[in-house]
Amino acid sequence: MEQKTSEQTEILREILKWIKFAGAKEVKSMLLATLDNEQKRLIYHLSDGDHGSLEIAKAAGTSDTTVRRHWAAWARQGIVEPLKVRGGERYRKSFGLEDFGIEVPQPKVSEKPTDAKLTAETEPRDRP
Repeated sequence: MEQKTSEQTEILREILKWIKFAGAKEVKSMLLATLDNEQKRLIYHLSDGDHGSLEIAKAAGTSDTTVRRHWAAWARQGIVEPLKVRGGERYRKSFGLEDFGIEVPQPKVSEKPTDAKLTAETEPRDRP
């Protein structure tokens, strides 16, 4: 029985490999058409189920509402999957952009003061 299960598993792995290969071109085309700007690509890339919409919105330089709107549209297209979390729902991407040769933009970085600047601003100044 165990050998039969192992054989079936191998057959399923082989089928999966060929299905992935056969569908790769269509998936890439759909991702490129849907994620047609850097902001959408970044939001999609960060949608890993670990990051919430507020965190992703901040990294992408947009609003929480925009992230949620994209998630809803992408869920209808089948390129993200909903995940239940304590605070509600998050989404996880179904495909890695890197796997299809699609460039992942860098998150928007908020300017943080350097340690030297912070120290200079917070230390008392000597007065003559």
